[in-house]
Amino acid sequence: MTIQVFGHKSPDTDSTGSPIVWAWYLNEVKGTAAKPVLLGEPNTEAAFVLKRWNLDKPEIISGVDAGAPVVIVDTNNPAELPADINKADILAIIDHHKLVGGLETKGPIDITIRPLACTATIMVDLMGDDAAKMPDAIKGAALSCIISDTLEFRSPTTTPHDREVVEKLAAELGIDVAAYAAEMFEAKSDVSAFSDAELLRMDSKEYNVDGKEFRVSVLETTAPKLILDRKDSLMASMVDVAKEDGADQVLLFVVDILNEEATLLVPNDLVKTVAEKSFGATVTGDLVVLPGIMSRKKQIIPNLKV
Repeated sequence: MTIQVFGHKSPDTDSTGSPIVWAWYLNEVKGTAAKPVLLGEPNTEAAFVLKRWNLDKPEIISGVDAGAPVVIVDTNNPAELPADINKADILAIIDHHKLVGGLETKGPIDITIRPLACTATIMVDLMGDDAAKMPDAIKGAALSCIISDTLEFRSPTTTPHDREVVEKLAAELGIDVAAYAAEMFEAKSDVSAFSDAELLRMDSKEYNVDGKEFRVSVLETTAPKLILDRKDSLMASMVDVAKEDGADQVLLFVVDILNEEATLLVPNDLVKTVAEKSFGATVTGDLVVLPGIMSRKKQIIPNLKV
């Protein structure tokens, strides 16, 4: 059976590009039939990357068949995967997030979780000398994933090794990293076509904090005003999104890539308490700016308190 390679729901650039990269490796280097798939529509930046490197958008799936062979990348959290994931035959996990637990496998598997900023960085390492065989489109996908996850090295998750891999790939492709990153972030910032509910779910993950279920949404942008001008309707939509998704509250962080800060929307006393206890912020209105906050994985989730 063909192995399905996929990342998390609400796929960003890493969860779109890394399945493509690893499926290429399995097919072309390992001689194992594999295909990349997605668990949702890719965001605007990921869509830009697919078009820029002339890559086909992977098939979008809603579930997996019992016994189907799969490789999970860019997550190990069952909440971010199909509800029936434990019925599949999980062959491997490649990730850069903390170990969550809850996945069950049919036997021993390969698991690689490393403290790097991006799954694609890990993949390049795992390929070893075979990474040189990647065609330009696959190199471009890997490069894009790392630039996205590091926010062009601005994110505190960035390691020297992530930077090294970017610089090597960019040199091989003849790409100016700063200019290309600007194109990617411009694409990411164009959210005009999305409804409020779509924006709240676009780059979001579910977390339980002291018994409260949160949908933690992060929108990274070079044009935060375009999102913050919609704050009233976004906060109104949080009520329905939380109810539909079984959450107590949606937390929306608008990350200003260029100014390296996040703005948290504060629709009620619960979020005000979260802002004050988690980040030591003083909240006086329905917005609070959090200087230096760029990473959900490293700065937001570990600090959340209610």
